[in-house]
Amino acid sequence: MKVSYQWLSEYVDVTGFTAEELAEKLTRSGIEVDIVEDRNKGVTNVVVGYVKAREKHPDADKLSVCTLDAGLGEDLQIVCGAKNVAAGQKVPVALVGAELPDGLKIKRAKLRGVESQGMICSAKELGLNDKLLPKEIQEGILVLPEDTEVGRSILDVLAINDKVLELDLTPNRSDALSMIGAAYEIAAILGRSVKLPDAETALQAAGGAAVKAADRISVNITAKEQCTHYAARLIEGVRVGTSPLWMQNRLMAAGIRPINNVVDITNFVMLEYGQPLHAFDADQLSGGHVDVRLAREGEKLVTLDDVERTLEPHMLLITDGTKPVGLAGVMGGANSEVTEGTTRILLESAKFAGSSIRKTSRQLGLRSEASLRFEKEVNPEAVLPALNRAASLMAQYAAGQVADGIVEAIVEGSHKPVRIELSVDRVNSYLGTALTLAEIEQILDRLSFTFVKTDDGQLLVHVPSRRGDITRDVDLIEEVARLFGYDNIPTTLMSGVTTPGSLTKEQSIRRITRNLLTQSGVHEVVTYSFTHPEQNNLLAGLYPAAKPIPLAMPMSEDRSELRTSLLPHLLEVVSYNRNRNIDNVAIFELAKVFVTEESQLTTLPQEKLLLSIAMTGKRSASHWGQKAEHVDFFDLKGIFERLTGYLGIEGIEFAAAAPEGFHPGRTAELYINTAAGRTLIGRAGQLHPALQQQRDLDDTYVLEVEMEPLIAASSHTIAYKLLPRYPSVGRDLAVVVDAGAPVGHMQQTIRAAAGELLESISVFDIYTGDRLGAGKKSVAFALIFRHGDRTLLDEEVTELHGKIVQALEQEFSAELRK
Repeated sequence: MKVSYQWLSEYVDVTGFTAEELAEKLTRSGIEVDIVEDRNKGVTNVVVGYVKAREKHPDADKLSVCTLDAGLGEDLQIVCGAKNVAAGQKVPVALVGAELPDGLKIKRAKLRGVESQGMICSAKELGLNDKLLPKEIQEGILVLPEDTEVGRSILDVLAINDKVLELDLTPNRSDALSMIGAAYEIAAILGRSVKLPDAETALQAAGGAAVKAADRISVNITAKEQCTHYAARLIEGVRVGTSPLWMQNRLMAAGIRPINNVVDITNFVMLEYGQPLHAFDADQLSGGHVDVRLAREGEKLVTLDDVERTLEPHMLLITDGTKPVGLAGVMGGANSEVTEGTTRILLESAKFAGSSIRKTSRQLGLRSEASLRFEKEVNPEAVLPALNRAASLMAQYAAGQVADGIVEAIVEGSHKPVRIELSVDRVNSYLGTALTLAEIEQILDRLSFTFVKTDDGQLLVHVPSRRGDITRDVDLIEEVARLFGYDNIPTTLMSGVTTPGSLTKEQSIRRITRNLLTQSGVHEVVTYSFTHPEQNNLLAGLYPAAKPIPLAMPMSEDRSELRTSLLPHLLEVVSYNRNRNIDNVAIFELAKVFVTEESQLTTLPQEKLLLSIAMTGKRSASHWGQKAEHVDFFDLKGIFERLTGYLGIEGIEFAAAAPEGFHPGRTAELYINTAAGRTLIGRAGQLHPALQQQRDLDDTYVLEVEMEPLIAASSHTIAYKLLPRYPSVGRDLAVVVDAGAPVGHMQQTIRAAAGELLESISVFDIYTGDRLGAGKKSVAFALIFRHGDRTLLDEEVTELHGKIVQALEQEFSAELRK
């Protein structure tokens, strides 16, 4: 919002304060001022001149010799090259010694032998934004109205001796999107009163038409949720022309281009009250009727920008009962536009729902000063004052005759006054101040809030409708703080019950997982949640019954479905790095996938948290003491076991498997054994060679596991044990079994047979050879036994060793290796 200092002074006395000082006070009270712009870009000694005569230059076809009266007592002779200069005009004249923007100084000069005693200026030469001027005067000299006083400073005539404060408003302060709203804010800060325009008196002084508005026009609201108040006035005998120069100056200071007196008045009042208005050519409305309704499917309207727009049922329309004549709050229709031939105007002022205007405006790409204000909700009590103000100005500056009365439709109960109870103790407890009731009352009075005292000593505050941002007592407390001054609020320590922050179990485990994996040399990546349909079927996933979930408006075909696995995108990352000569890749992602078994969604899909790892290339760089080795399945397994061990998760089992897309001999399914049973939680292994060749990858190992069972099984705490006081007893055991016997199952059998005395078990050798026979292998285990309260006897260990051998014989037909 751009606020003219001169315009602002018409509503509130700002004497004694410069524009810069007001900007500082506004910023300190909560409304930030981005910049204070000086409209005078360096203009001095420029006055209004009257062109008495214009003659062709004797020595140049494109130059004119003009005789001007500049109010100096003697005429000036000025050579001018503008095509539009003519006798009888009033123009800005830069006298000898004048300065113009960019440091240009005016001196006496001779142009083709003819003396020139100054310069006739264009708007651009005066530093004005000529894009805000009517197109017909953007080129050539600036022609001023006929009634402009000769000799008067152009700074006063064009209000260039003004400064503009540009407010950076937060969304809740829509009240400051108007000059009157800004005036209330300044008045509250300075402790002064606001002077509002008296439209009623102006209307009475102007007189009106002999007809009653209700006899010529009618109003109806069909869409009562989207429009709660619609008011209209009829103005006849209008003469469309140029608006007064002072009004044009006000509009240009606010960044709005003047068009004609009717449109300029609606824009001027919108800036003044924050209430957008619209003028319809009343003769183009069928029967003078207005109906506010929602658009019909496929209905079309040509708007004022001459674009035919196809409307949707949620869009709010202004119609005449037979055809749409405007998009409510956004843009009028070309079929009801005010033109030079318009003589009868239906002037609209309404309260439209901000959500409806916002949706229409964004969908059609039509953003305007009017839609901006409607989106943020206008003051419902400004509908009629703004309408009367605009009508009085049209009577004064467009020769209009205002018909008697206002025709309006109101949805009952749509506007309820806001009353809030406020206590001194609550204000001081929030702010840490010691304000008295009288001081708080004074602040509320400066804000123009009315209030009464209740029996229990509290204040019942009536909030003006222009302040729609104030709905609770804390909002009022904020107003007290702003006006009291943030700098005056003392620093106090916080008091009260505090709740220490902490992580949930899931958040903690996520953090632990990321830390452990990065410490293990695996880099975290973040990929899209959307994928190509073929990617979801690339590998056998953890959710075979999952149905595809297509997006309603995908960015592209490559991102058209929600993912059900993280692995396809990790493989894309691996390929991306390999294509850039980074062959050693170890990455992981901890993220969610989306699962549903419904072909047509009726409920939201389940979000499953997965951990996926992909590794390829070498485990470490080559070294003088050792050769570089490629990663394998056991690197992946070791990283996962380190994670589960740190989280205190027991019962993890690796079982050989051959799911689709994986190497049939180097892949395992991951299970967790709990009291509830044995549950599949993931897969780990090498990609199938065919898939690796298709993706141009070397041996690549991947793991994908569902985190929810791991989180549930995690003890989440680190358990400390005393150092052992008694010695351990170690025994080695080597047995010959079938080559297909799973070593993991053998370890489980040994643990079950040995019981609690078995402290640890590890495999230190696996041997296959002709001496063992075909289809056989030897597996050697290192067993550590220990008792926590005493030293074990050899007899006890020997007995346990025998039980273990017997269990292996029964389960796997194992034989002791000799």
